[in-house]
Amino acid sequence: MQDIILEMKGITKAFSGVKALDQVSFSVVRGEIHALCGENGAGKSTLMKVLSGVYPHGTYEGEIYFNQEKLTIRNITDAEQAGIAIIHQELALFKELSVYENIFMGNEISSRGRINVPAMLAKTQDLLREMKLRISPYTTVKQLGTGQQQIVEICKALSKNATLLILDEPTASLSEGEVDILIHILAELKAKGVTCIYISHKLDEVLKLADTVTVIRDGRSIGTKPARDLTKEAIIRMMVGREITDLYPKEAHVREETVLTVKDYTVYSAGNPGRKLVDHASFSLKRGEVLGLAGLVGAGRTELVSALYGFHNGRCEGEVLLEGKRLDTRHPEDSLQRGIAMLPEDRKRHGIVEIMSVRNNMTLANLEAYRRKADYIDACQELHDANQFRERLRIKTPGLETCIKNLSGGNQQKVVLAKYLLRKLKVLILDEPTRGIDVGAKYEIYNLINRLTEEGISIIMISSDLPEVLGMADRVLVMNQGRIKGEFINDHTLDQEQIMHCAVGGTLA
Repeated sequence: MQDIILEMKGITKAFSGVKALDQVSFSVVRGEIHALCGENGAGKSTLMKVLSGVYPHGTYEGEIYFNQEKLTIRNITDAEQAGIAIIHQELALFKELSVYENIFMGNEISSRGRINVPAMLAKTQDLLREMKLRISPYTTVKQLGTGQQQIVEICKALSKNATLLILDEPTASLSEGEVDILIHILAELKAKGVTCIYISHKLDEVLKLADTVTVIRDGRSIGTKPARDLTKEAIIRMMVGREITDLYPKEAHVREETVLTVKDYTVYSAGNPGRKLVDHASFSLKRGEVLGLAGLVGAGRTELVSALYGFHNGRCEGEVLLEGKRLDTRHPEDSLQRGIAMLPEDRKRHGIVEIMSVRNNMTLANLEAYRRKADYIDACQELHDANQFRERLRIKTPGLETCIKNLSGGNQQKVVLAKYLLRKLKVLILDEPTRGIDVGAKYEIYNLINRLTEEGISIIMISSDLPEVLGMADRVLVMNQGRIKGEFINDHTLDQEQIMHCAVGGTLA
C-alpha cells in the first residue's frame, strides 16, 4: 500500500464568481517527485497557494490531509509549521541582505531572548554544504546568480524542516547548466525522503525528473499517471484537450524588401563605458520575416535589441536604417512612434503595470489614439478595442477590469502583445516570448506570429529554446561574446548542433 503524505479533496476556489478550481482532488506519495502540469490559468498555482496558506482556510471549499491528519491552514506559517514550504517562480529574497539572513528571515534561532547568530551561521554552512553551494554565509544575495538564489530558497525551506517542498516553475529563468544542478539537488533531496511537488511547462524536464504526473485543465483534475507511462505528446493532449500535431506551425514566405538595416552597431556598458556589450553587429531584416537571434546567456542578444529599441542607457555607435531612413531612437517612445515595439524578457518588471486592469494595460501605450477634445479619454472606443484584442488573442480573464496581476503568465504575455498590436507596427521584437508559459499558449503565440508576418510585420525573436528558433525562424543569427558569429538560412538542413557550435565560438565550415 502506498504511503500518501498529502491528499487534497474536492478543492473549489472562486474569484469574482469565476471558478479557478472546481472539485480538484490531488494526492502525493511520500518521497516522490510529483509533477503538476497544465496550461496557464489551469489552476496549478492556485491549488498550491491553497496548500501553502497563501489562500487561507475559509476562502475555499474542500479538505486537506497531511500525514493522514486533517489540516487547517490559516496562513503561510501554519503550512510551514506542518512541514510544507513553497518556492514561488518570483523568488522572495532580500537582495541587500546576506545568505544566512535570508535563510533565517522570520525563523531566527534565538536563546534567552537574543538572536543566536553563530548558530545560524553554522546551520547555514551545513545547508550550503549539503546543497554543494560553495559560497560564504555572509555573501549578499545580489551577488549571486539566479540558479544560486534558487538554491538559497531551497536552503530556506529546509531550515524550517520542510518535508514537502513545492517548486513553481523553478527553472524558468535558469541556464542549462543551472537546470542540471537543480535537478541533481532535487534527486538528492528525494533520496533523503523529501517529497517534491514540481510545477513546470518544460515537459522534457518533467519526464526526466518526475515519478508521477498530474494534469489540471480549466480548474479540474484530468488525470494522474506514472511518468514512465507518459510521453510528451500524451501530456500535451491531456493539458489542452486536443491533439497538437505540429507544435511549430512555421510558414515560409517570399521576402525581398529590406525593412531594417543595422551597420557596425556597437553597444557600451552604462556602468563601464569602456566595455563593449555588442561589438560591430551588422544585419538586415526583411518585411514579413521572422529573424531568430540565438546564443548563450551573456552573448549580447538582449543588449543589442534593447539598444535598438532605445531601452539602454549606455553609449551606442553605428548606423540603423528603417525603410532606408536613418533611425535614431534614444527612448522607447521614439521607437513606438516609428513603428517598432519590443516585448521584454521580464514582463513583470518591464511589460505590465501590476496594479492596473487588463484594459488599462492594453491601451497604455496608445492613449493618444483615444484622446478627444477637452482632453478626455474615449472610454467606449478604448473598451471596444480592448475587447476585440481579448477575443483575437484568446485572453482568459474574468473581465477587462480585472487586475492584470491576477492573470496567468501566458495571459499576461498576451496582454503585453495586445498593447503593442493596437499600434501600427513595422517591426516587433520578441525577447523570450514563450518563457514560462504553457504549450497551448505557446502554440497560440506561434500562430499569432504567422498572422503578423502575413500582415507584413517583421519580427526579431530572441529565444534560448533552440527547437523554438528552428521551428519558427526564417533566418537565424548566432551571437557569441557580443559579436554576430554566424548567419543561417533556416531550411531543412539547419540543426541545433550547428547553432550551438557557432554559439560557443566555433568557426563556420
